[in-house]
Amino acid sequence: MSKVLEIRWHGRGGQGAKTASLLLADVAFNTGKFVQGFPEYGPERMGAPITAYNRISDTQIRVHSNIYDPEYVIVVDETLLTSVDVTKGLQKNGAIIVNTEKTSDEVRPFLNSYEGRVFTIDARKISVAALGKYFPNMPMLASIVKVAEVMDEKAFLEEMRGSFKHKFASKPEVIEGNMKALEMSLQEVK
Repeated sequence: MSKVLEIRWHGRGGQGAKTASLLLADVAFNTGKFVQGFPEYGPERMGAPITAYNRISDTQIRVHSNIYDPEYVIVVDETLLTSVDVTKGLQKNGAIIVNTEKTSDEVRPFLNSYEGRVFTIDARKISVAALGKYFPNMPMLASIVKVAEVMDEKAFLEEMRGSFKHKFASKPEVIEGNMKALEMSLQEVK
């Protein structure tokens, strides 16, 4: 990765987009990358649209602003497709990943004539199967690692297991469900 990879996340408060962007920064950093992961705050309330960002590079990152022309966009909540311009500034050589049951062809009409690659993943199905509840952030995190080839998938899973062991030290039963969600997502993104 010789250039800076820029990623923008769109979600709703409480869905974990901010957490996923920070986890992506952590695991990329642990594999030797230079990283940034940060949210853009507006009216912070459960269910309100939020935006988060990542920059990942092999070299030092000297830019410290929001991301206006991302290579990748992750849409954690498909209802945002009709209320937020998720494709604004999105580069045609990149891709958008949408959490939905729909196919990429069914989603494309909601993407403001975006001509780049469109990926979909049913994060609800994966999350409920792996965790018993709807937490879309882990499937979306794995999907961006897969689509953008941010890092080796095996290294990603190893780093995430280590992160979960630290984060969930008092709740080790949560680790395997989250790992299963990540593994399923790496296979299911279309």
